[in-house]
Amino acid sequence: MSLFIPTYFSPISQYSAIIKSDDIVFEMDDNFQKQSYRNRCYIYNSSGKQLLTIPVKHQNTENRKKTKDTLVENNFDWQDQHFKSLKIAYRTSPFFEFFEDDLAPIFEKKYKYLQDLNIDTFLFIDDALQLESKFTKTIEYEVENNDIDFRILADRKHKPNKVVDRYIQMFDDKHGFIPNLSILDLLFMEGPNTISFL
Repeated sequence: MSLFIPTYFSPISQYSAIIKSDDIVFEMDDNFQKQSYRNRCYIYNSSGKQLLTIPVKHQNTENRKKTKDTLVENNFDWQDQHFKSLKIAYRTSPFFEFFEDDLAPIFEKKYKYLQDLNIDTFLFIDDALQLESKFTKTIEYEVENNDIDFRILADRKHKPNKVVDRYIQMFDDKHGFIPNLSILDLLFMEGPNTISFL
């Protein structure tokens, strides 16, 4: 069993671990942590590394909020902003046009819960890479996991060892290679060859 936290268009390090896992389990009962990959990802635009953040509703409660109960804030059109950012950054990449139509529904559907959105981004990547991954969800928080625990990969501050070999990025001639961006960066640049990098 390999334990992961569903994240927003996960970083490459998480997908590198996912494709090597037979039994994927998503942690559904962890406490929401701000500034984690649960509601953010990084892409590469002409200025360098760009942050895309999903706004969430913050409730004034003394108890910690579970990620599975975290609500998406839809009072402004963050989805349109994110999709436009992806188009501007990757429209001339080798494979963006190939995936654009399948990606669009994620930015059109109004999500109530962050977890539902993150699972949909996982399903999109799973389909794009033709992985046919099977996954289950926890029904209570896994305090001690005797199997392989990859939950740390959802932490933005965690610095994984070298994740994948260098690949050509859209603006690496200006800013150099930026490691461990969203899986979308690798997908739009390498398409079906993404798996060989992972």
